[in-house]
Amino acid sequence: MSGGQRRTLAQLGLAATGGAQAQVTGLVIDSREVREGSLFAALPGTRVHGGEFIQYALRMGASAILTDAEGARIAKAELAASDAALVVTEDARAALSCAAALWFGAQPEVMVAVTGTNGKTSVASFTRQIWQAMSLEAINVGTTGVEGSYTAPLAHTTPDAITLHKVLADAAHAGVTHAAMEASSHGLDQRRLDGVQLVAAAFTNFSQDHLDYHHTFAAYFDAKAALFTRVLPEGGVAVINMDDGKGEDMAALAEARGQDVLRVGRHNTAQLRLLSQRFNPTGQSLRFSWLDEISQVDLPLIGGFQGENLLVAAGLCIGAGADANRVFQALPEMETVRGRMQLAATRRNGAAVFVDFAHTPDAVATAIKALRPHVQGRLIAIIGAGGDRDPGKRPLMGQAAAQHADLVIVTDDNPRSEDPAAIRAAVMEGCPEAANVGDRAEAILRGVDALGPGDALLILGKGHETGQTVGTDVLPFNDAEQASVAVMALDSAEAGEGA
Repeated sequence: MSGGQRRTLAQLGLAATGGAQAQVTGLVIDSREVREGSLFAALPGTRVHGGEFIQYALRMGASAILTDAEGARIAKAELAASDAALVVTEDARAALSCAAALWFGAQPEVMVAVTGTNGKTSVASFTRQIWQAMSLEAINVGTTGVEGSYTAPLAHTTPDAITLHKVLADAAHAGVTHAAMEASSHGLDQRRLDGVQLVAAAFTNFSQDHLDYHHTFAAYFDAKAALFTRVLPEGGVAVINMDDGKGEDMAALAEARGQDVLRVGRHNTAQLRLLSQRFNPTGQSLRFSWLDEISQVDLPLIGGFQGENLLVAAGLCIGAGADANRVFQALPEMETVRGRMQLAATRRNGAAVFVDFAHTPDAVATAIKALRPHVQGRLIAIIGAGGDRDPGKRPLMGQAAAQHADLVIVTDDNPRSEDPAAIRAAVMEGCPEAANVGDRAEAILRGVDALGPGDALLILGKGHETGQTVGTDVLPFNDAEQASVAVMALDSAEAGEGA
């Protein structure tokens, strides 16, 4: 990826052996994108080390190679025969992130990030919405792409360092001054955020997810904690949800790093303290205190956890320098994040259909419990689990749904390379009384058909996604659209029968 410029390795903060004066014309991590003069970053991968592709990068004209000792060993013969500059470092990912920051140069002036198993997208979006309500040019970066005053699609929650720094630079050049990022555990573990100049960071919660990658809870927690122990600098503001079981641990790590901790939640140590919530069919009222001064706001948000996420976002804005009173004045203007407790359709009998991204046991339980106070009748849940992901959470997701919903339908999510029936069977271990309906469209139709007056259907797992991954194919599928089609078809059929 090139900006039509040339830099020396020294200007990118890199020290090389051989070819030290090489002129770099761009940074790439895919050998197929190498052009004459590119710096190719050969990074360690989960399946294959990038060092295997150094030979191809050299043939394509790479002027410099950035890798670790293993990558240099793999391509030892090709490197010895080349006059390309070689940068060998203990942590090639961190070196690339810092080089990318120097290459693209610009970032929004005020940068914040949020980590946690659940709630990252909502917190980042609410943070951006608060800033925009204060007439600031702002974006959020993450699962739903780049949204706000500048927009762009993204393939990952936390994109690779080159893509990330290009997006931040493009946004800054477009006039964006404030940006809120989602910091995934993968992104943190792979050093993608290194080089981002944060002024504040937030922690939402911690529960089971991604153990297929991290293997242990300890490693998973350490990855998330890196936002505070490595990325957020000393003197930054750490906004911590103290209601989570890991809140105290994260706050202690932040304080040990020399950061100012802004505590949020119901906990009696919270400076931004949630005092009470009252729910209605279309939203909720939030009563909270900031430094002992009490406020109350009405919010058009479904689910108690969305009120909690909003307070974390308010804390981030305050931690990043915004006036607290202006932040609180903006809260009633917030809109639900796409695919997060989103009202997708309403039946003629008043029953509502919602979609949500919840795809972990804790998130499933939280989403169903959060919707319950807004529902007078039965609560029906549709769940599934993704293939090629942590299989241990599947029965736990079924168990969470069975424990908190009145009726459960198990269906396919993104089976990827796995047998969809086997995935459903694993989920069904936790909810043996559930209906097993493999076809997701049929499952949604059945759920909508079961809705009586006062009932609600919650379709979990895919949220904002517009495709379903089966094998290596991504088939068009949108839960919200499918729900709307089902409601329209069933209501029209019933109206015809009534005629």
